[in-house]
Formats: sequence, structure tokens, C-alpha cells
Amino acid sequence: MHKETKLRSIVKTVSWRFLATATTVSLVLIFTGEVTIAVTVGAFEIVAKLIIYFLHERFWGRIHWGKREARPFVVWITGLSGCGKTSIAQEVAEMLRGKGIKTDHLDGRTIRELFPETGFSKEEVNEHIKRVGYLAQRLEKSGVCVVASFISPYRESRDFVRRVCDNFMEVHLATPAEVCEQRDTRDLYRRARRGIVKNLPGVDVAYEENPEAELVLDTTDIGIQESAERIILLLRQFWQ
Repeated sequence: MHKETKLRSIVKTVSWRFLATATTVSLVLIFTGEVTIAVTVGAFEIVAKLIIYFLHERFWGRIHWGKREARPFVVWITGLSGCGKTSIAQEVAEMLRGKGIKTDHLDGRTIRELFPETGFSKEEVNEHIKRVGYLAQRLEKSGVCVVASFISPYRESRDFVRRVCDNFMEVHLATPAEVCEQRDTRDLYRRARRGIVKNLPGVDVAYEENPEAELVLDTTDIGIQESAERIILLLRQFWQ
């Protein structure tokens, strides 16, 4: 699945309009032999069809028949630090917005900044994820699709979010800890091994896998774009 850029769409639209008008001008010129008439008809066609297209779009914009809105959902992207959760979630959110789907992205790092006093014990992490899950559920109820990216290592709190949400999809980025450590730009793994960082999943805390997760991806050899495309394929059921 390829993502078409806005610039490419604009160029295609302009080139098609130019080709269509050039065809009209050529036909008029062939039948009349008058350059002035042919150019005049071509110019009139451009203006007339722009007006008609504008009115046509406004007319169909008021008609609800044939429209199908995406059912709101929560896709929960989970995995060890360094597996690519945030980057992949950002790409998924951007692809959803490109489809005209109302989307919000909740990320572990930015949400943590709002609750700096929250600790990293199992109880505190579970409570934190449950709070975020409730927020995701409220957004879903309001018609917003949620892309969440959190380590969320404990199945208890992920299952809680699944229960409170109507349409919940769990995506586990099952990238091995050694691969995540190689990608570690914040030096978390080294500091965790030295005891500076406590309770880091993959070092001194075991990640609790869910065999019933809707999608499992190992990003060792899969890039951000391909990972996002696989998640989009999983989510297509909500708007098709």
C-alpha cells in the first residue's frame, strides 16, 4: 500500500485538466479551422467546468447517502522501549487522518510529562495505564479513533483497557530486548543495568505477552512504513 502525497494529487489533477482542455481545443480547431474560436472555447470550458465542479461538490457534500463513517476504535501499540512504538503510532495516526478519520495519538512519553509524580512500580504503572485507558475510552465514545503507544508491560492493565473500550485492537511490537537496546538513544538500558533506572521492562521487569493480541510484529527487520501499513490493514474493518 502506497501513500500518495498531496503534491502528487495536485499535479495529477492539473495535468488531467490541461489534457482534457487541450483535447477540446484540438477538436474545435479541427472542425472549425479557427484558432481564436478554439482557444475561446477552451478558456470557456475551463471556467465553466470549475464552476460546475464546485457546485457539484457542494451538492454532494449535503447528501448523506452512500457515506460511511469510520467506527471509532482504540489501537493499543505496546512493546519494549526502543521497539518503535512512537514512530509507528505517529505514522498510523497520520495515515488515518489522511483518510479523513478523526484521530488522536496518546503516547507514553508525553502523557508521563503530565503526571511526573507517577512511579514505575507494577502497581503505579498499572494504575497509570488504566487512567490512560479511561481517557482513550472517553475519546472513543466521542467518535475519535485513538492510537496509543505505551510500553504497558503488564497484561492486567492492558486487559482493563480492552474491557472498557468498545473496539480495542492490541498490537504487540515483539522486538527482542537486545535489538531494542541497540536502538536505545536515551541510554535507558545501560542505566537500568547499572541500577540507575529502576523497573525497566526487558532488563529487570518481564514483559507479559498476550497470546490473543490482534497483531504481533517484530520490527527487527520491518521498517516504520511497513509496520504502519500492516496496522492499517488490521484497522480497515472499522471503515469498510
